[in-house]
Formats: sequence, C-alpha cells, structure tokens
Amino acid sequence: MDELTLEKGRPEDISGRQEREIRTYDLLDSLGIPYERIDHALAMTMDDLVEVDEALGALICKNLFLCNRQQTQFYLLMIPGDKVFKTKEISKQIGSARLSFAPEEKMLEFLDIHPGSVSVMGLMNDRENNVRLLIDEDVLKADTFGCHPCVNTSSIRLAVHDLINVFLPAVHHEPTVVRLGFSE
Repeated sequence: MDELTLEKGRPEDISGRQEREIRTYDLLDSLGIPYERIDHALAMTMDDLVEVDEALGALICKNLFLCNRQQTQFYLLMIPGDKVFKTKEISKQIGSARLSFAPEEKMLEFLDIHPGSVSVMGLMNDRENNVRLLIDEDVLKADTFGCHPCVNTSSIRLAVHDLINVFLPAVHHEPTVVRLGFSE
C-alpha cells in the first residue's frame, strides 16, 4: 500500500468516487463539520485498517448493523475497536430480544451501505428512522473518532462533539448510550 496521507476535507478530484461517498462529504460540508480523510485500499475488516487507524489518530469504531430475531427492529451499534460485542449485554440494556447481524438487504435499504462500509454516516440515508443508533459510552469519552464515509476505501476523522451535537440532530437520530465490557 502507498503511504497513507491525512487530507483535510473532501477530495479535490471526485471522479471515480461513489455517489454515497460524495453525499457524505456534501452533508458534512453543508453542516460546517470539519473532517480529515485518508484514502486507502479496500478494507473489509478491522484488521484491514490497522495502519489506517494509526495514521488517522482517532478512536476507531466498529459499526455493527443489528436486528432483533423477528427483523422488525434495527440498530447501528458504535463501539470502540477494542471492545467485543456481546448480544446479551446490549439486548438487556435496550429491552430487545436477542440481537443478531441484520441482513445485507436491510443495510442497503435503510443505510445505503454495503457490508464492510457500515458507518454512522449512513444514518443520513435513514429518513424514515428505521434504525436506532446505539453508542457505547466509551465512544463519547473520545475527542475524535474515525469511520467510513459510506465506502470502505476511505476513512474520515471528526469530532465526537460534532457527531452528537450537529450531525445526529441534522439527520434526525438520537443516540441511545449503552455499556459494553472490555475484551479480555
């Protein structure tokens, strides 16, 4: 992989970029949210992002798209990359039946995101509020966090404060704070 370069804001040349990525930058820019970006090779897992995370210099979140057993309630869970998702812990806190990973079709329908690209930024596409955002309390303790701009060939860093106080109100989603134990 080439050297990873942290750039301010959107790419100057948007040719060859996916529409969902450009929409992410358009929304962040329209809201006046500053962000930095790293373009990188396709990343399908957290392990694929080790060098990117280091260059980004922010809390890197795992973003998991979940649903209840009946597939009637959908959740986007943001947790620090070093935490392990345990369905019992979350299910109990949100009063839901046991959670599992939601089907790809629902991810596309509600968030306009493919597996490997799941991001809180996808909530901009959930205009019907079909997805409830769950954020681990440790994410809120960080100054900045990293996520994908709805594609897994770039990662962005922005302030947690801007996520909570500007982005989420603009996309009409309110987070539910949850607590997961640290991995061993």
